[in-house]
Amino acid sequence: MRHEILETRVTESEQDRHFSEAMARFGGALARLARAYEDDADLRRDLEQDLQVALWQSFAGFDGRCSLSTWVWRVAHNRATSHMLARKRHARRNWSSIEDLGIADDAPSPLDAAESGQAMARILAIIDRLDPPDRQILLLYLEGVAGAEIAEVTGVSADVAAAKISRFKTMLTRRFAAAGEIS
Repeated sequence: MRHEILETRVTESEQDRHFSEAMARFGGALARLARAYEDDADLRRDLEQDLQVALWQSFAGFDGRCSLSTWVWRVAHNRATSHMLARKRHARRNWSSIEDLGIADDAPSPLDAAESGQAMARILAIIDRLDPPDRQILLLYLEGVAGAEIAEVTGVSADVAAAKISRFKTMLTRRFAAAGEIS
């Protein structure tokens, strides 16, 4: 039975329809995902194009056993993670797990942060230092993806995803409080 499902292919017009719907619903989120994974503007554009190509190609095998949202996030995060791992091999970065970040604050002073209004940039800078699996969970969370779907996309249990999100929120609260940005 499973073998028959794998042999079923969608037509090119269905593939195009799925891709158009995905881009209409998730195009902005995919651009934000690329921005979160890639700092360099040229490489970010390359990653965005790579994500779009990967999505279009993937819809040839989309059989509807999961939601369109889950499919898009899974393909996009897998491709973005592959992109980062390839870059990591070329430029060794010091990624950290959420647990290793602690509360040391290497961000701008509270006055600078208040003047620049870049709290989200600070959050994304912290996320950028994370291992790809932790980064994936938190970027999905920031996009408003439900915990159960985060678990389905990433392959971790919903409890593990919830625990990582909770630790991240606690760490952010401590960092922003230490900087005097929240009380």
